[in-house]
Amino acid sequence: MDQPTDILDIFLSVNFFLLIFVLIVLKSSIKFVPQNRAWIVERFGKFQSTKEAGLNFIVPFIDRVAADRSLKEQAIDVPSQSAITRDNISLIVDGVLYFRVLDPYKATYGVDDHIFAVTQLAQTTMRSELGKMELDKTFEERDLLNTNIVAAINQASDPWGIQVLRYEIKDIVPPNSVMEAMEAQMKAERVKRAQILESEGDRQAAINVAEGKKQAQVLAAEAEKAEQILRAEGEARAILAVAEAQAEALRQVGEAANTVEGQKAIQLDLATKAIAAKEAIAKHSSVVLLPEGSTDASALVAQSMSIINTLNKVQKG
Repeated sequence: MDQPTDILDIFLSVNFFLLIFVLIVLKSSIKFVPQNRAWIVERFGKFQSTKEAGLNFIVPFIDRVAADRSLKEQAIDVPSQSAITRDNISLIVDGVLYFRVLDPYKATYGVDDHIFAVTQLAQTTMRSELGKMELDKTFEERDLLNTNIVAAINQASDPWGIQVLRYEIKDIVPPNSVMEAMEAQMKAERVKRAQILESEGDRQAAINVAEGKKQAQVLAAEAEKAEQILRAEGEARAILAVAEAQAEALRQVGEAANTVEGQKAIQLDLATKAIAAKEAIAKHSSVVLLPEGSTDASALVAQSMSIINTLNKVQKG
């Protein structure tokens, strides 16, 4: 009875160890690769495949994960370094490099340490690009400098399977003597701009005053012109009104003279004027000759008219 029991125990123990071995083999063969990562698998020390995100299988004890590469965009700090510009000014420059791995195989077997390699490449490229520019341009054309650095790094890092997305310069620190000279230049520039703005203000003020005087003279001339036009129109209307009144008076006199009563009134008026004319002649001459028949009214009127004409000639003489 003891022998079968021992055999059963041995069998159960073998099965137990076999189960454990199978679980260990399954665990070693099943690999879950995270998102945006790539695993490089080697078989007997030689590249076998690249495992991407998801469920993957490898051969236990034969295959191994040689490298784990992140496919996400990465940012690394480029240490400060000294660079000399085209006009021989020494600068301290640092920056930030943004890149990502496009080909995990090249990033693993093309270079020993791809992060260290791309950092060193960024430093040397930045020194090279700064050496092509003068000091003033490094501040004014920083975007162009960043673009040139990215283009140069991408050209050199293509065999490593790395793509540089952008490079940003954080600080550019010139020597203290250059800083003092730049501050003096900026101060002189600000003073110059202030003087230009002040002179422009004085000039604009003078122009505004002149324009105001000119506009006032124009308005005064236009007002005087309008006043003269209104005065002339008023005088013309007054003359026209007087002429119309005289014409109306003559018309009414003519209408009245065309009647019997009008003729009598005219004769009476002429007789009155004749008597007044005789009195005036008598003042200038002591002798007045009257023709016969002067008692007739018509004759008296005729004589009166003759006397008036004579008197008018005497006064004109």
